[in-house]
Amino acid sequence: MATKQTEDAPRDMTDKSRCSGLMVRIRKFNPREVFTWQLAKTLAMGQGLAGLICGTAISSQYLATSFHVNTPMLQSLLNYTLLCVTYTTMLLCRTGDGNILQILKRRWWKYLLLGLVDVEANYAVVKAYQYTTLTSIQLLDCFVVPILMILSWWVLKARYRPIHYVAVSICLLGVGAMVGADLLAGRDQGSTSNILLGDGLVLLSASLYAVSNVCQEYMVKNHSRVEFLGMVGLFGTIFSTIQMVILERNDVAAIQWSWQVGLLFSAYALCMYALYSCMPIVIRLSSATSVNLSLLTADLFSLFCGIFLFQYNFSGLYLVSLVVILIGFITFNAVPTPTDRTEPTTSSSICEECYYENPVAAQNDITKQEVAVTITTEGGHYEEDQQGDGKKEKEWEGEDRRKRRRRRRKKRPSLPSQSLKPGDDVDVGRSTKM
Repeated sequence: MATKQTEDAPRDMTDKSRCSGLMVRIRKFNPREVFTWQLAKTLAMGQGLAGLICGTAISSQYLATSFHVNTPMLQSLLNYTLLCVTYTTMLLCRTGDGNILQILKRRWWKYLLLGLVDVEANYAVVKAYQYTTLTSIQLLDCFVVPILMILSWWVLKARYRPIHYVAVSICLLGVGAMVGADLLAGRDQGSTSNILLGDGLVLLSASLYAVSNVCQEYMVKNHSRVEFLGMVGLFGTIFSTIQMVILERNDVAAIQWSWQVGLLFSAYALCMYALYSCMPIVIRLSSATSVNLSLLTADLFSLFCGIFLFQYNFSGLYLVSLVVILIGFITFNAVPTPTDRTEPTTSSSICEECYYENPVAAQNDITKQEVAVTITTEGGHYEEDQQGDGKKEKEWEGEDRRKRRRRRRKKRPSLPSQSLKPGDDVDVGRSTKM
């Protein structure tokens, strides 16, 4: 993004500058600085999402172990209700094409299916704990990454490079180290009543999560984050309410309510609400595949917390697993993911950045030099912001604009032929295209 020169150039610098009345200051930016900052921001936000998932896991485990509460649909209902109250209300207040009635008229069936998929994905993975082991869930849950890559290739036209497959393999190797540490530490917990059914539920949940995340990436990059969250909150509330009444009404009625139980329910709902609210932001910065790679560390964060809260045994492989997953995540984001898109699908400003799914690495492929132009004239101030070949007028102050423009048309001093260096002052005429 081009940076403006905020300070006005002095009007009495030289006779030459007075005669031409125009000054240009060129400034270069280092793409490596932008790349490093974007990568660090994406990494930090991804790990923040993993921390929120860790919060939901801890609160759910406390509810199950200490208070014998196992109501996943009720917990999901609280999250969807918060989304509905916040974002669906915002859509009700909008006018024009962004109004909820216009959105439902055009895309109601898409959001209905998306809400159903999201609700069932959350339910299937929680239900799987009743039939299979923790090790199976941790391993099979990684199935979401290859499905995401296939759907991104098909729906979003992402074209992955060999380094991306290597990066994903590194992340999965880190998950394998984590599962190995669990086995060495004796944490192969869970039921074995119907392992085949439990493993099938995990694979179903991973597939549904992949569909939900790809749809989420498409919606937030082509429409808006508020629209996506408002519609998911609306339909998620409807489906989770129906499913809770059918499947969990006896479990909900048997809950022994206390302030501790209420606090744990609130903690779960707030963590999920923050996760749903922030995840579209990170997906817009990177991609759904990248976000799910960063979420692989969520189980590790839960294990680290469990060492202090639930007296889990510690293994050095946990740290090795964390480092390996982070290395794979950074490798994946270090290389751009080009797509087959040649035109933006909408007029939204974010679509102009959609040539690459990963803007972190795409910084090296966009404009190498950004130019900030400040032009000072007698009695007026004119600024331009030039990036690449695009030129946009920002500001024109002063009196008698038409006369000044006519005067500038009569005499147009051209740019000097020699190369320009950062910080050089050069006299130009009306045209500043470089």
